Parts: sequence; structure tokens; C-alpha cells
Amino acid sequence: MASQVKPNFETTAWRFMRYSGILLIPLAWFHVYLQDVIVGVHAIDIDYVAVRLADAGWVTYNFLLLLFAFAHGMYGLRQVMFDLVHKPSTRRILSILMLIFWLVVSAIGATALAMGARPELVQ
Repeated sequence: MASQVKPNFETTAWRFMRYSGILLIPLAWFHVYLQDVIVGVHAIDIDYVAVRLADAGWVTYNFLLLLFAFAHGMYGLRQVMFDLVHKPSTRRILSILMLIFWLVVSAIGATALAMGARPELVQ
């Protein structure tokens, strides 16, 4: 009989890393395919960005890409930090600082996505 592991932060974070990694593959590759192959980087300008950011679906897509990619990277950085830092109190402080950094940068990114692009402000 298999024993059940009680869910805690570490097991939840471990699962999130696996699920976000699986979701990141199609999100990131579709983004690259769309921007580089279908549209072409030469055709991306402020007007193109404004049209994309005016659509709630694209804003949601970009927000999920930001959320999963940055969270995935920050958790990986946290694991590297755990390899280098062995004192539990220092690990906890650094983990909290990394969480705050992730929240602040994600909030800035979400705000930028929600505000959209304003081509009329570009000279």
C-alpha cells in the first residue's frame, strides 16, 4: 500500500513547477511561432502591439505566459539558492525576498498588460 504525503508548501511548489512547465511548452512555442514565423519581427510595431493588447484574450495569454515563465524561473532560482545556502533562517529570508520580488515584477507586468499600448503617445 502506498503512503500518502501530506501536502505542504514544498509539495505544492514541486507540483506547480511540473504543471507550469508542461503549460509553458505550448504557450512559449506558440508565442515564438506567431511572433517570429507568422507575423515576423520586422512587422511588429506599436500599432501591432496596441491591437494585440486591446484584446482581452491576448492579454490573458500574455499574462499566463508571464506568470508561468517567471514563477517557473524564480522557483528554479530558489532551488539553486537552496543548494548554496544551508542555514534555515537565511533560506527562509531569501525565499520571502524572492517571493516579494516575484509578486512585484508580476504586478508590474500585469499592469503593463492591462494598460495596453498607446500609439498616439509615441512620437
